[in-house]
Amino acid sequence: MASDAHAHPCDLLERCPGAEAERRRLGVSCAASAWNLEEFEAQENLALEAARDGAAPLALCFAVHPQFPAACGGEGGPAPRWETAELLVTLETLAAEKRLSAVGETGFDLYSKAYRDTEDEQEELFRRHLNVALRRDLPVVLHIRRAMHKVFSYSKELKALPAVVFHSYSGTFAEGKSLLGRGINAYFSFGNAVLLNHKAAMESCARLPPERLLTETDAPYQPPRGRPFSSWADLPAIIAGAAALRREAGSPGGDSAELEAALDRNFRQVYGWAPA
Repeated sequence: MASDAHAHPCDLLERCPGAEAERRRLGVSCAASAWNLEEFEAQENLALEAARDGAAPLALCFAVHPQFPAACGGEGGPAPRWETAELLVTLETLAAEKRLSAVGETGFDLYSKAYRDTEDEQEELFRRHLNVALRRDLPVVLHIRRAMHKVFSYSKELKALPAVVFHSYSGTFAEGKSLLGRGINAYFSFGNAVLLNHKAAMESCARLPPERLLTETDAPYQPPRGRPFSSWADLPAIIAGAAALRREAGSPGGDSAELEAALDRNFRQVYGWAPA
């Protein structure tokens, strides 16, 4: 069974109304990310329907995205604190009610000046998310762009979490090894970037231990070349590409079927299902 460690099912459904039917047909387990209550509840309904029908599961995740302070603040600056506070209350409530498989995607985005200008707000948000995850013993899903130094500064806290998923990992192989060496139960998720000549992602995917790998589509936001959006159907090519990289590197997991089985075990360990 293929697995998708990070996607946005509601956003994908807006672009492709048959997406959930396709996910079920393909048997794709998915970690579904949401940033507001309406979206979360819509995905929760999909998860309940899938469980009722014996379909591949949806793991439910929630967080205030690190881009939110810049993207939702408009010309006047960061997002209003009352709005951010409301979303954090939602996070606390969902975690307390045991409706979450993970806290995410949270983290840091310092890719552009607009995002760097909200670094303090991102830091505060990350600390709040981390606090919830630690208190509720939940994994976190990290969105990190040009901010690996921020991650290392939280090594002690991350080590105390049940799992840390690096969504669309773009760090180096050495950084990945260092995170594992610090005792962080880290998993590194790769998507279409490994098919688009992203050198750091390709090397990391090729050389990190197979028991630390995940695959994802980030659907609909990280499309393959020539396509308007990503979807569950991208996973076979991503897995085959990852297996080819590992064969070339002489690493375990060079067989696509063998790698897919390992990826599924990893997904289930992170998001709360017993290994198949």
